[in-house]
Amino acid sequence: MIHIVFNEADIKVIKEAMALDETLQGEVTQIKDDYAVGPLGNIYIGEGIEARKQWWREILAGGDYAGKADGGEVDDYKTVAELVGTMRRDPEQLIWIWAAQNKHDVSGYYWLLKYMQEFQGRVFILYLNNLPFINEKGNIFYPNWLYEIPAKEFLKAKKLAREITLSEFEVDPDEWTKLCGENKGIRLLEGGKKLGQEDYDFYDAELIKFITPDWQKASKIIHQYGSKAKHTTGDAYLLWRLKVMIAQDMFDVQGKISNMKEFEIKIKV
Repeated sequence: MIHIVFNEADIKVIKEAMALDETLQGEVTQIKDDYAVGPLGNIYIGEGIEARKQWWREILAGGDYAGKADGGEVDDYKTVAELVGTMRRDPEQLIWIWAAQNKHDVSGYYWLLKYMQEFQGRVFILYLNNLPFINEKGNIFYPNWLYEIPAKEFLKAKKLAREITLSEFEVDPDEWTKLCGENKGIRLLEGGKKLGQEDYDFYDAELIKFITPDWQKASKIIHQYGSKAKHTTGDAYLLWRLKVMIAQDMFDVQGKISNMKEFEIKIKV
Protein backbone atom coordinates (compact mmCIF):
# COMPACT_ATOMS: atom_id res chain seq x y z
CA MET A 1 0.00 0.00 0.00
CA ILE A 2 1.15 3.51 -0.84
CA HIS A 3 -0.22 6.43 1.16
CA ILE A 4 -0.20 9.81 -0.61
CA VAL A 5 -0.35 13.04 1.40
CA PHE A 6 0.07 16.71 0.50
CA ASN A 7 1.84 18.17 3.55
CA GLU A 8 5.12 17.26 5.19
CA ALA A 9 3.51 17.28 8.65
CA ASP A 10 1.02 14.63 7.46
CA ILE A 11 3.83 12.10 6.97
CA LYS A 12 4.63 11.96 10.68
CA VAL A 13 1.07 11.33 11.81
CA ILE A 14 0.44 8.69 9.13
CA LYS A 15 3.58 6.83 10.26
CA GLU A 16 2.44 7.09 13.87
CA ALA A 17 -0.89 5.57 12.83
CA MET A 18 0.95 2.73 11.08
CA ALA A 19 2.69 1.90 14.35
CA LEU A 20 -0.74 1.45 15.93
CA ASP A 21 -2.32 -0.57 13.12
CA GLU A 22 -0.36 -2.98 10.95
CA THR A 23 -3.09 -2.98 8.28
CA LEU A 24 -2.00 0.57 7.43
CA GLN A 25 1.60 -0.47 6.76
CA GLY A 26 3.08 0.90 3.56
CA GLU A 27 5.08 3.71 2.01
CA VAL A 28 4.18 7.37 2.50
CA THR A 29 4.68 9.70 -0.46
CA GLN A 30 4.18 13.47 -0.45
CA ILE A 31 3.02 15.64 -3.34
CA LYS A 32 4.92 18.82 -2.44
CA ASP A 33 3.89 21.68 -4.71
CA ASP A 34 1.05 23.96 -3.60
CA TYR A 35 -1.38 23.79 -6.51
CA ALA A 36 -3.76 26.15 -4.70
CA VAL A 37 -1.59 29.05 -5.95
CA GLY A 38 0.14 29.93 -9.18
CA PRO A 39 -0.41 29.28 -12.89
CA LEU A 40 -1.98 26.04 -14.07
CA GLY A 41 -1.99 26.49 -17.85
CA ASN A 42 -0.62 23.48 -19.77
CA ILE A 43 0.46 22.05 -16.44
CA TYR A 44 1.02 18.53 -17.78
CA ILE A 45 3.34 19.43 -20.66
CA GLY A 46 6.83 20.94 -20.77
CA GLU A 47 5.75 24.47 -21.57
CA GLY A 48 3.36 24.72 -18.65
CA ILE A 49 5.67 22.89 -16.25
CA GLU A 50 8.48 25.33 -17.00
CA ALA A 51 6.15 28.36 -16.79
CA ARG A 52 5.05 27.28 -13.32
CA LYS A 53 8.64 26.69 -12.22
CA GLN A 54 9.59 30.15 -13.50
CA TRP A 55 6.69 31.65 -11.54
CA TRP A 56 7.96 29.98 -8.38
CA ARG A 57 11.46 31.33 -9.08
CA GLU A 58 10.01 34.85 -9.08
CA ILE A 59 7.95 34.26 -5.94
CA LEU A 60 10.87 32.82 -3.98
CA ALA A 61 13.61 35.13 -5.27
CA GLY A 62 15.71 37.22 -2.91
CA GLY A 63 14.25 36.06 0.36
CA ASP A 64 13.76 33.30 2.87
CA TYR A 65 13.05 30.70 0.18
CA ALA A 66 15.50 31.76 -2.54
CA GLY A 67 16.77 28.89 -4.69
CA LYS A 68 14.15 26.37 -3.63
CA ALA A 69 12.50 26.33 -7.05
CA ASP A 70 15.67 24.85 -8.57
CA GLY A 71 16.95 22.87 -5.60
CA GLY A 72 15.27 19.61 -6.64
CA GLU A 73 13.42 19.49 -3.33
CA VAL A 74 10.05 19.77 -5.10
CA ASP A 75 9.66 17.59 -8.19
CA ASP A 76 6.18 16.13 -8.23
CA TYR A 77 6.57 14.95 -11.82
CA LYS A 78 9.48 12.73 -10.79
CA THR A 79 7.52 11.55 -7.74
CA VAL A 80 4.47 10.64 -9.80
CA ALA A 81 6.58 8.90 -12.47
CA GLU A 82 7.99 6.66 -9.73
CA LEU A 83 4.47 6.01 -8.42
CA VAL A 84 3.19 5.05 -11.85
CA GLY A 85 6.19 2.75 -12.37
CA THR A 86 5.56 1.01 -9.06
CA MET A 87 1.85 0.53 -9.84
CA ARG A 88 2.60 -0.91 -13.28
CA ARG A 89 5.21 -3.34 -11.97
CA ASP A 90 3.04 -4.60 -9.10
CA PRO A 91 -0.62 -5.21 -10.07
CA GLU A 92 -1.45 -5.94 -6.41
CA GLN A 93 -0.30 -2.53 -5.21
CA LEU A 94 -2.92 -0.07 -3.91
CA ILE A 95 -2.85 3.70 -3.43
CA TRP A 96 -4.63 5.55 -0.65
CA ILE A 97 -4.91 9.31 -1.18
CA TRP A 98 -5.42 11.21 2.09
CA ALA A 99 -6.98 14.68 1.87
CA ALA A 100 -8.49 17.03 4.43
CA GLN A 101 -10.98 19.78 3.73
CA ASN A 102 -8.65 22.53 2.55
CA LYS A 103 -7.80 24.04 -0.81
CA HIS A 104 -4.20 22.79 -0.72
CA ASP A 105 -5.09 19.10 -0.37
CA VAL A 106 -8.01 19.27 -2.81
CA SER A 107 -5.94 21.07 -5.45
CA GLY A 108 -3.22 18.45 -5.06
CA TYR A 109 -5.80 15.69 -5.44
CA TYR A 110 -7.06 17.17 -8.70
CA TRP A 111 -3.52 17.55 -10.07
CA LEU A 112 -2.67 13.96 -9.18
CA LEU A 113 -5.83 12.38 -10.58
CA LYS A 114 -4.68 12.47 -14.21
CA TYR A 115 -1.85 10.08 -13.38
CA MET A 116 -4.08 7.70 -11.45
CA GLN A 117 -6.70 7.07 -14.14
CA GLU A 118 -5.09 3.93 -15.55
CA PHE A 119 -5.22 2.34 -12.09
CA GLN A 120 -8.96 2.76 -11.50
CA GLY A 121 -10.06 0.11 -9.00
CA ARG A 122 -6.74 0.28 -7.14
CA VAL A 123 -6.84 3.93 -6.05
CA PHE A 124 -8.76 4.93 -2.94
CA ILE A 125 -9.61 8.34 -1.46
CA LEU A 126 -9.94 9.22 2.20
CA TYR A 127 -11.45 12.70 2.09
CA LEU A 128 -12.00 13.86 5.65
CA ASN A 129 -14.46 16.65 4.94
CA ASN A 130 -16.86 17.86 7.65
CA LEU A 131 -16.09 14.87 9.83
CA PRO A 132 -15.70 15.11 13.61
CA PHE A 133 -12.68 13.71 15.43
CA ILE A 134 -11.53 13.64 19.05
CA ASN A 135 -8.49 15.78 19.87
CA GLU A 136 -5.81 15.10 22.49
CA LYS A 137 -7.96 16.79 25.17
CA GLY A 138 -10.94 14.56 24.43
CA ASN A 139 -12.94 17.28 22.69
CA ILE A 140 -14.75 16.95 19.37
CA PHE A 141 -13.29 19.06 16.57
CA TYR A 142 -13.43 19.34 12.79
CA PRO A 143 -9.90 19.28 11.37
CA ASN A 144 -8.83 21.39 8.42
CA TRP A 145 -5.56 19.48 8.06
CA LEU A 146 -4.63 15.82 8.45
CA TYR A 147 -1.78 16.57 10.84
CA GLU A 148 -4.27 18.04 13.34
CA ILE A 149 -5.76 14.56 13.86
CA PRO A 150 -4.22 12.41 16.62
CA ALA A 151 -2.67 9.21 15.28
CA LYS A 152 -5.10 6.97 17.16
CA GLU A 153 -8.02 8.68 15.39
CA PHE A 154 -6.65 7.49 12.04
CA LEU A 155 -7.76 4.01 13.02
CA LYS A 156 -11.29 5.35 12.70
CA ALA A 157 -10.47 7.39 9.62
CA LYS A 158 -9.22 4.37 7.66
CA LYS A 159 -12.79 3.05 7.55
CA LEU A 160 -13.61 5.98 5.25
CA ALA A 161 -11.36 4.67 2.47
CA ARG A 162 -13.35 4.20 -0.71
CA GLU A 163 -12.46 3.44 -4.27
CA ILE A 164 -12.35 6.46 -6.59
CA THR A 165 -15.18 5.68 -8.97
CA LEU A 166 -15.05 5.52 -12.73
CA SER A 167 -17.46 8.47 -12.76
CA GLU A 168 -15.09 10.55 -10.61
CA PHE A 169 -12.22 9.71 -12.93
CA GLU A 170 -14.33 11.11 -15.77
CA VAL A 171 -15.84 14.18 -14.12
CA ASP A 172 -13.11 15.46 -11.77
CA PRO A 173 -10.40 15.83 -14.44
CA ASP A 174 -12.85 17.88 -16.52
CA GLU A 175 -13.39 20.21 -13.55
CA TRP A 176 -9.62 20.58 -13.12
CA THR A 177 -9.11 21.20 -16.85
CA LYS A 178 -11.65 24.01 -16.63
CA LEU A 179 -9.77 25.59 -13.72
CA CYS A 180 -6.45 25.22 -15.53
CA GLY A 181 -7.84 27.12 -18.50
CA GLU A 182 -9.10 30.13 -16.52
CA ASN A 183 -5.64 31.67 -15.99
CA LYS A 184 -6.28 32.63 -12.36
CA GLY A 185 -3.75 32.56 -9.54
CA ILE A 186 -5.65 31.46 -6.42
CA ARG A 187 -7.80 28.41 -5.70
CA LEU A 188 -10.36 28.50 -2.87
CA LEU A 189 -12.39 25.60 -1.53
CA GLU A 190 -16.11 26.32 -1.80
CA GLY A 191 -17.30 23.10 -0.20
CA GLY A 192 -16.97 19.38 -0.87
CA LYS A 193 -14.38 19.09 -3.63
CA LYS A 194 -15.53 22.24 -5.46
CA LEU A 195 -12.83 24.82 -6.07
CA GLY A 196 -13.33 28.44 -7.08
CA GLN A 197 -10.65 30.82 -8.32
CA GLU A 198 -9.53 34.40 -7.71
CA ASP A 199 -6.81 36.69 -9.04
CA TYR A 200 -3.26 36.80 -7.66
CA ASP A 201 -4.02 39.85 -5.49
CA PHE A 202 -6.87 38.11 -3.64
CA TYR A 203 -5.11 38.14 -0.25
CA ASP A 204 -3.89 41.74 -0.47
CA ALA A 205 -6.92 43.52 1.00
CA GLU A 206 -6.89 41.37 4.13
CA LEU A 207 -3.10 41.46 4.43
CA ILE A 208 -3.13 45.27 4.40
CA LYS A 209 -5.31 45.26 7.53
CA PHE A 210 -2.36 43.97 9.56
CA ILE A 211 -0.09 46.84 8.51
CA THR A 212 -0.25 49.68 11.07
CA PRO A 213 1.15 53.22 11.48
CA ASP A 214 3.92 51.67 13.61
CA TRP A 215 6.94 49.86 12.23
CA GLN A 216 6.52 46.08 12.18
CA LYS A 217 8.73 43.37 10.76
CA ALA A 218 7.28 41.71 7.70
CA SER A 219 7.47 38.39 9.56
CA LYS A 220 5.13 39.68 12.27
CA ILE A 221 2.59 40.91 9.73
CA ILE A 222 2.64 37.59 7.91
CA HIS A 223 2.30 35.54 11.10
CA GLN A 224 -0.58 37.70 12.34
CA TYR A 225 -2.32 37.23 9.04
CA GLY A 226 -1.82 33.47 9.22
CA SER A 227 -3.33 33.23 12.70
CA LYS A 228 -6.28 35.57 12.20
CA ALA A 229 -7.38 35.70 8.57
CA LYS A 230 -10.19 33.52 7.25
CA HIS A 231 -8.41 32.65 4.00
CA THR A 232 -4.76 31.78 4.50
CA THR A 233 -1.87 30.72 2.29
CA GLY A 234 1.84 30.04 2.60
CA ASP A 235 4.35 32.53 4.02
CA ALA A 236 6.29 32.64 0.75
CA TYR A 237 3.24 33.78 -1.19
CA LEU A 238 2.36 36.47 1.38
CA LEU A 239 5.95 37.72 1.43
CA TRP A 240 5.80 38.06 -2.33
CA ARG A 241 2.55 40.01 -2.12
CA LEU A 242 4.11 42.39 0.44
CA LYS A 243 7.04 42.95 -1.91
CA VAL A 244 4.68 43.63 -4.82
CA MET A 245 2.81 46.25 -2.80
CA ILE A 246 6.08 47.81 -1.61
CA ALA A 247 7.20 48.07 -5.25
CA GLN A 248 3.97 50.00 -5.90
CA ASP A 249 5.04 52.46 -3.16
CA MET A 250 2.02 51.64 -1.01
CA PHE A 251 3.92 51.59 2.33
CA ASP A 252 6.94 53.00 4.09
CA VAL A 253 9.70 50.44 4.44
CA GLN A 254 13.06 50.24 6.16
CA GLY A 255 15.74 47.57 6.04
CA LYS A 256 16.80 45.20 3.29
CA ILE A 257 13.77 43.90 1.42
CA SER A 258 14.62 40.22 1.32
CA ASN A 259 14.06 37.88 4.25
CA MET A 260 10.87 38.63 6.12
CA LYS A 261 12.77 39.32 9.37
CA GLU A 262 15.11 41.84 7.74
CA PHE A 263 12.72 44.65 6.88
CA GLU A 264 9.90 46.59 8.51
CA ILE A 265 6.75 48.14 7.09
CA LYS A 266 4.26 50.76 8.18
CA ILE A 267 1.41 52.74 6.70
CA LYS A 268 2.41 55.91 4.91
CA VAL A 269 1.51 59.05 6.87
